[in-house]
Amino acid sequence: MKTLRIGLLWHSVDSVNLGVGALTYSQMQILEDAARTVDVNLRFVVIGWTNEDRPNDDPRIDTVCQVNARRLLGRSPELHATLKNCDLVLDIGEGDSFSDIYGWKRLTYLLATKYLASRHGRPLILSPQTIGPFRNPFAAWLADRAMERARAVCSRDAMSTAYFKSRDLKVEFHEAIDVAFALPFEPTLPPADHTRVGINVSGLLWSGGYSGRNQFGLKLDYRATLLELVDYFQSLEGVQVVLVPHVVTTNRAAEDDYRAAQALAAQRSSLMVAGPFSNPMAAKSYISGCHFFIGGRMHACIAAFSAGVPCVPMAYSRKFTGLFNTLNYTHVADCTRDDQASVVSRIKTAFENRKTLAAETANGKTIARARLDDYTALLAKIIREVSHG
Repeated sequence: MKTLRIGLLWHSVDSVNLGVGALTYSQMQILEDAARTVDVNLRFVVIGWTNEDRPNDDPRIDTVCQVNARRLLGRSPELHATLKNCDLVLDIGEGDSFSDIYGWKRLTYLLATKYLASRHGRPLILSPQTIGPFRNPFAAWLADRAMERARAVCSRDAMSTAYFKSRDLKVEFHEAIDVAFALPFEPTLPPADHTRVGINVSGLLWSGGYSGRNQFGLKLDYRATLLELVDYFQSLEGVQVVLVPHVVTTNRAAEDDYRAAQALAAQRSSLMVAGPFSNPMAAKSYISGCHFFIGGRMHACIAAFSAGVPCVPMAYSRKFTGLFNTLNYTHVADCTRDDQASVVSRIKTAFENRKTLAAETANGKTIARARLDDYTALLAKIIREVSHG
């Protein structure tokens, strides 16, 4: 049986952001499902912001390759050699990094690696991800040139699809869904004697973004909003509030959910902080034991949604509304458009109607599964092409 080496660009199994890990483990699962249909074995090479010194405990992964400036510029050969030795490269852009909202440095890395992968003649797939927004016209032009090099481009939401179609690019395109809906987990039964409300406190939003100055243009005070929500839920009889971190890092305080959760817990009594979790599967397993969930990290909300937990994402970019609206799920609190009173009211109403939200979540999961099946079929087709030369 033939074996192909699959480059997983902008994936990671050791990221402090469990959302990136969720994308990676889910992607490998989907690729293996696709490969079985064409009788091909796969080995994986993980490429991105990764730690090469960390022991690799997943036997499916041959190697990991860190992207850095020296390697990108060809001053050190590891990145070029790694991409050249792959049979196929899937670039997931860490889910939402193919955009200029996080600054030029990150976008430059995302663009340059796409160029390198295609330069070495390897078929490049842009896996389901958010495409844009690109606020700078030059950034949009560069992104167009990068997408033109791909064998296929996949979006994970209707808003990204609309953006792609507006660019009039001659590239095979598919609208799928976030691959993290396929992340395996061990279901946890919610407590029977009380209602557990999970709240993911985003360290990034708690800090005001990387700039510390409301980088994402929220129309509310994020910290004050969370305090009001905690006070509301703690005032209800039989409700337990648990803070659930999804990004945990000791060296980047502006991103650390765990530190932000501890800061919030210090201001209110009886607040429990869960985790930190060893991997995204463990986090999803814990979240599945909630009756209701609120989150500032999109992949924490995807974990809840795909585990059947009614949730309200607190959006800081269009990736949230784009994704959940694609699943006919409209219970998103847009913090870039709505003020504190509106967001709190929306979340209170959702909690009171959580049985209705649970039914809508079940319908959304059915839509997500069908989209993932279509994405799996696309991968099977391209794997067959590559294996036949």
